Amino acid sequence: MPVVAQRTATRRSKLRAAVAIATLACAGCVGAPYDGGDGAASRPHAAPAAARAADKPEFVPVRVGEAGALAVITDAIAKARGEDRKLVVYLGASWCEPCQVFHRAVERGEFDRELAGVRFLEFDADVDAGALAEAGYGGKLIPRFVVPAQDGRGSDRRIEGGVKGERAAKEILARLGPVLGIDGA
Repeated sequence: MPVVAQRTATRRSKLRAAVAIATLACAGCVGAPYDGGDGAASRPHAAPAAARAADKPEFVPVRVGEAGALAVITDAIAKARGEDRKLVVYLGASWCEPCQVFHRAVERGEFDRELAGVRFLEFDADVDAGALAEAGYGGKLIPRFVVPAQDGRGSDRRIEGGVKGERAAKEILARLGPVLGIDGA
């Protein structure tokens, strides 16, 4: 067999193998594992994993929209209360370095223990800052974290601003802990 034909055959074999692996990988992602086809997990450790996932801090991106800031926030308060979560109104921006460092740290799970059960209702400062200021969430710096009052308006329990660099996340957490009444944060 000529060298060119061998190379072509080798490439085709590698391509077929890659397609087969990709097909198997995608097929493995369909449905819940061990669910017997009815959606009810029969895996013995499914409940504890679900409980741990429910405790993880989470960001919920929202926009003020036509309903207004207070309507969005009071709805979120009711939902968080029903799910036994602490709600924090978070105002950040894609261009804000401390915002992004903190966001990434939370999403990587670095603060799962310290921020267990916290829901960050996430607003974009470039879009919603004016409407939030009218609802008592104004300030001069971002990131801004505010614990809402019972009526949905911003409370005095807040922090804003952060240092730049990788230590931003830990610095924000250290200031956020007392605002949320979290020990060890």
